[in-house]
Amino acid sequence: MAGTKSENPQKQSYAVFLCAESEIVPAWKRAQSSFSKTFVTSRVITIQCLTQEDEWHHLKFESFGSSYLQIIRERLPDFPARNSIIWNNTPGALLTLPAFTDSLRFMPFQFENMNFQPRSNYTAVIYVQIGAPLNPNNALYKLVKTITRSQFIAKIIILWAADRSTPSRKRWPPTYHIPFHVINLDNSDRKKPYIFQGPVNVIDSANSQAAEIIKKSHDQKGDVHSSNSQIFASTETTDERLSISQRFFPFKEIETDAVLSLDEDAILNTDEVDFAFTVWRDFPDRIVGYPARAHFWDDSKNAWGYTSKWTNYYSIVLTGAAFYHRYYNYLYTNWISLLLLKTVQQSSNCEDILMNFLVSHVTRKAPIKVTQRKGYKDRETSRSPWNDPDHFIQRQSCLNTFATVFG
Repeated sequence: MAGTKSENPQKQSYAVFLCAESEIVPAWKRAQSSFSKTFVTSRVITIQCLTQEDEWHHLKFESFGSSYLQIIRERLPDFPARNSIIWNNTPGALLTLPAFTDSLRFMPFQFENMNFQPRSNYTAVIYVQIGAPLNPNNALYKLVKTITRSQFIAKIIILWAADRSTPSRKRWPPTYHIPFHVINLDNSDRKKPYIFQGPVNVIDSANSQAAEIIKKSHDQKGDVHSSNSQIFASTETTDERLSISQRFFPFKEIETDAVLSLDEDAILNTDEVDFAFTVWRDFPDRIVGYPARAHFWDDSKNAWGYTSKWTNYYSIVLTGAAFYHRYYNYLYTNWISLLLLKTVQQSSNCEDILMNFLVSHVTRKAPIKVTQRKGYKDRETSRSPWNDPDHFIQRQSCLNTFATVFG
């Protein structure tokens, strides 16, 4: 129990807030005392008479210290305070960042509590790392055409991280009424963006400072949302290499609740995309997608292992073809510890595994795999640099690093 003193020196009043590790006391406050057993009734009546429900905060043991400090901060002038609905519902106030939105309507884990539905459209974000020559037989070209035919598509965004120059507009397939943006993640002279006037097809210039903005965001916040802030406060995120984490940057062009994250060589048809979206709308707090992987405990190595073998078990859905809520882009950029962002940057790998860790940490729920008519062709099961044995070794190393931090 604690309180904050009134600013008026003439009036010695205190704002009271009460904390409980157990959910029992807040439940007592909401319940009718007559429903309790005789020996509890007197205590319930006392609690109900002396306290208000919005004064109670349920704090989990593992985050009690951080939660307590956050409550204190919310009693300071000009610091945004959250109500008891946020504190006492999963995932709690520490993972519900007020800087993202001032409305619970836009939080993926509050749809059910508030009796809301996600909006009925999505933004497709295609991450281009290889940048093969664009033509009608190219996988990226076909993917854009497939997405254009979706009945739920609101906007298509290409994140261009390839060494090749951005293709001119005439090389891309027509998207008709659907807004089309190409964002260069590197604004070097050899990759000057094409800009076309018109209400439909626009290719935007790059947000080349994304990695720097990530760093500044952590610096400004002091990484207060991370339980590892003291350990990683001095870690840098900038590097000569472009960080693959920029695919999860909260670009202002993403305005829908749902994000369809795609690799450039993903092979799906329109019906499969629309089906996955309808499934996601029923589970908007989770990752819903096609390529699945599994992790397991390897007793021989006393460490976590990672596998892409087809089994009846999976624990990871890769973001090469998956839907998730755009809030997780914001959390990925502003909440995840800089050590983990640095791990991803140094390996140019594992950003999809880290996103899975983040979403499962927030929701305490598994991702959802959907099936398709044809076998999904992804990088780890085809002839590509991602099928190299070293690639799997890197991912197992990442997995163990992430597990150590997240617990």
